[in-house]
Amino acid sequence: MERISWDQYFMAQSHLLALRSTCTRLMVGATVVRDNRIIAGGYNGSIAGGVHCVDEGCYVIDNHCVRTIHAEMNALLQCAKFGVPTEGAEIYVTHFPCLQCCKALIQAGIKTIYYAESYKNHPYAEELFEQAGVRVKQVIVDEKWVDFHDEKKMNFVMELINELKERGASESDLARYLKDAASLFPQFD
Repeated sequence: MERISWDQYFMAQSHLLALRSTCTRLMVGATVVRDNRIIAGGYNGSIAGGVHCVDEGCYVIDNHCVRTIHAEMNALLQCAKFGVPTEGAEIYVTHFPCLQCCKALIQAGIKTIYYAESYKNHPYAEELFEQAGVRVKQVIVDEKWVDFHDEKKMNFVMELINELKERGASESDLARYLKDAASLFPQFD
């Protein structure tokens, strides 16, 4: 089996962090790395101990939710809170940083931005990264690294098997389908 690259590994970490997001509009994760070591992580959500969008809905002003802190900012603030320097570090983000996060990342001394998906890539953010000498690289996510839709797929297969059962599929066919499903989804058993 082939090992995934460091870029793939850290981007997968960011996608896992995004699963902790409390934002109902877009789930974003960010991982700050220095010398192939994770020094901080963040996801978009409300301030610690605050009301979450998933519970109360978004607090939107001018088409922006003002309740959330972006993943990149949460990761940088975690570094600041615990005295971890960010000068020369890299960040892996599930989505291209917004203009405000772009400026914060530059000021924090981040040298490389890796992102998986474009998201309203602001031309001025790209210009600022270039002026500051910050490398920006897209890392394409391959679902073979981490299957982010495993539960959905398992539920879909279970629904199909149940429908086949309702339509009168033979017991031997159903047993074979269940065995195949268990081989694809270990938690299925």
